[in-house]
Amino acid sequence: MGNNKLPMKDLAELLRGLKFRDVRTYIQSGNAVFASAGTAGSLAACIGAAIERQFDLRPYVVLLDARAVAQAVAKNPFPEGAATPTSLHLWFLQERPAAAGPAALEACRAVSEQFALRGKVLYLHAPEGFGTSKLAARAEKALGTRGTARNWRTATTLLAMATGKH
Repeated sequence: MGNNKLPMKDLAELLRGLKFRDVRTYIQSGNAVFASAGTAGSLAACIGAAIERQFDLRPYVVLLDARAVAQAVAKNPFPEGAATPTSLHLWFLQERPAAAGPAALEACRAVSEQFALRGKVLYLHAPEGFGTSKLAARAEKALGTRGTARNWRTATTLLAMATGKH
């Protein structure tokens, strides 16, 4: 597997093999929606271990329930960013950020960028581009925790898939 990529067809098959129900994937980025019992932490560990066994790679697995994604979408402090959904990103963080995190982010923020922390979610509106943002590149280190970022379009599409509205 070149560049540690896991085809979505293979991920869906693996999740079905773990007895998850209603498995659906979204774009080639590791996004999947499914139904299952269990806690997010135990399911994430189970999925990570299964991927490692089957594909010999260990991805960082973040698992959120539909309620958590819905809350993150509802708390978006930058509604103007939704008009250009690839300019607005939500980081779903593993832990609450370090106390010094916001100051570290402010130090590398471009003039055009805005960010906000809401619990374990970092919102970044980067109108000049996420890929060139120094804040985006340094976010996890500055916050002292891992996370995974999704643009607004992906976050809202996954929510729609999870709630049966897509």
